[in-house]
Amino acid sequence: MKKRTLVSMITGALVIGAASTTFAAANPFSDVPADSWAYDAVSKLASDGVVNGFPDGTYKGQQTMTRYEMAQIIAKAMTKTDIDKADKALVDKLAAEFSEELDNLGVRVADLEKKSDNVKWGGELKYYYAGDKAQSGDRTNDSQYEFRLEPKAFIGDSGWTANARIRYYSNSASANNGGSTNNGKSDKSDTVVDRIYVEGPLFGADTKLGKLDTYSDDAFGSGMIMDDNVSGAQFNWKLGKNKDTYVKAVIGRYDFDSDANIGRTTAYDGTGDYASFEVGHAVTGDRGLGYVAGYYSLRNINRDNDGGKALFSDYQKASGENTNIWSAGLGYKFNKDFNIYGVYAKSNLDAYSGYEGDDQDKAYDITLSYKGADASKAGSWGLYTAYRYLGEFATFAPTYDAAQRGYKGWEVGGQWTVAQNILASLRYFKGKNLGEDVSGQDADFNRIYGSVEFFF
Repeated sequence: MKKRTLVSMITGALVIGAASTTFAAANPFSDVPADSWAYDAVSKLASDGVVNGFPDGTYKGQQTMTRYEMAQIIAKAMTKTDIDKADKALVDKLAAEFSEELDNLGVRVADLEKKSDNVKWGGELKYYYAGDKAQSGDRTNDSQYEFRLEPKAFIGDSGWTANARIRYYSNSASANNGGSTNNGKSDKSDTVVDRIYVEGPLFGADTKLGKLDTYSDDAFGSGMIMDDNVSGAQFNWKLGKNKDTYVKAVIGRYDFDSDANIGRTTAYDGTGDYASFEVGHAVTGDRGLGYVAGYYSLRNINRDNDGGKALFSDYQKASGENTNIWSAGLGYKFNKDFNIYGVYAKSNLDAYSGYEGDDQDKAYDITLSYKGADASKAGSWGLYTAYRYLGEFATFAPTYDAAQRGYKGWEVGGQWTVAQNILASLRYFKGKNLGEDVSGQDADFNRIYGSVEFFF
């Protein structure tokens, strides 16, 4: 008998045996009305593989359930961590509706799940290829294998977890970039622990402390300004009945040394004090208006002059030590398939005297997407088109694989879930180098990017 099945049976026995004493506040035998939205919500979670029914492994379909039975299913869904944003929002909405029952039942079930498997492992195996073509010169090629392990250990019954990410990467021997790989560097492989932090409830927020991942724009998922690790603290408050509005604050030290961030290639090197404050609203239903606004700062930049690398950009004033970025965005979801958003950012950092390239102190992303690939659902797919302008003064570490910091242009792409937890991606970017697009200099640039990811 599988361990998870055994845990589910024990869980069912405990919660059923405790029902007579723990449900004084809420009658477990009062039916959830047949026309309740909760049935559709649970059906969607079941079809997405988030839940598989009652503790005995069955799902009753359209059979009317009691609040007690509904709480059992919701409690199981709350233990899942690898679900997409829409399903997570649905689970949060159900949890709010059945909060009284979950106070008596759900926490007990979640605690039992934690104790049954105190350390959980997740991760990914990824292969990618990137081919870059500037206006002058041949296409350069880079490909890489990467293996990630992400352990999570539950810290007693505190609600806190200890988390890490272990990365091993190796450049493919088949890549060709002027006789080497890794964008001109020699063939290379390495292993590093690039994240190590604790996470749990503090001051009413989901809190991370340590060397943690942080991401700009949780409303639309653009990641236009930041998608990297900082050493510090992050607080994320979820607000509203559906927990779809948030306030997020981050403070810490950011190391933007290319040698310290595996797999990255940058022309700048150093560290700085990082801080951000962001508010946003994500659309969790099939239609609605979303928004995001944020402030991001990199101050007291410590320059590393080794190799003649610049402060933060090749075009920055030599005396510039701080950069402050303001950002805002709006988006509209027309239905479950079509979504459009735009995000704009502006910086106060100045270019060196005599710089004549395109503005580097602004960035924006306008994206139209159709459907979307879900790694847990075989056969799901999605397409998008976007125009991206990524000034180096208004971005720190953009999340994009095709569009690059310091470039502007169009990007198109798609994803397809080949089989459950196997995701294939293809992207194409065509545009110009912002710093070279003056006085007739060669500025045209395009990139082809493809990847296959195996999640576990």
